[in-house]
Amino acid sequence: MKRFWQQILRYFYIGKGDPNAPKTRYVAMMHGMNRISIIVFLIALIVMIIRLIRKH
Repeated sequence: MKRFWQQILRYFYIGKGDPNAPKTRYVAMMHGMNRISIIVFLIALIVMIIRLIRKH
């Protein structure tokens, strides 16, 4: 589980990157898509929480 959170932090350039990781264009594109997906998920989660709070 610790490795999962480390990877999430690397997507957002918060955690220290792995020096042995491959540095290809495709890996960079994959990380970019993952970063966008995480941001959209967090925005949707915040909107759902706000709607839930407003109903009560």
